Amino acid sequence: MNGDSSEVLGLLVRDIGDAGVAEMADSPGLAAAVDQHVATLRDELGTPGEDELMRYLRGFAEDAFKRGWWPHSTRDWEFVRIVAVCWMMRRAAGR
Repeated sequence: MNGDSSEVLGLLVRDIGDAGVAEMADSPGLAAAVDQHVATLRDELGTPGEDELMRYLRGFAEDAFKRGWWPHSTRDWEFVRIVAVCWMMRRAAGR
């Protein structure tokens, strides 16, 4: 990510993460997939706080963009991972 990385990260959190977390209530399949990602992230990161999760999300997004990934309307692996991180950030913030 370049100098606009904070803006791109904000868009990922808002447009993918927050929207995906809201969608989980009506989509048991998405909720189950997010739950699997959350379990994996907890195995990797322990019980991270918001700052650690934001750093993880930044690195994850940078790697995904380098591989040519870009957010689309499909629920691909990257989409679900971003939703999982955002869900964990909400929990870490007590929301």
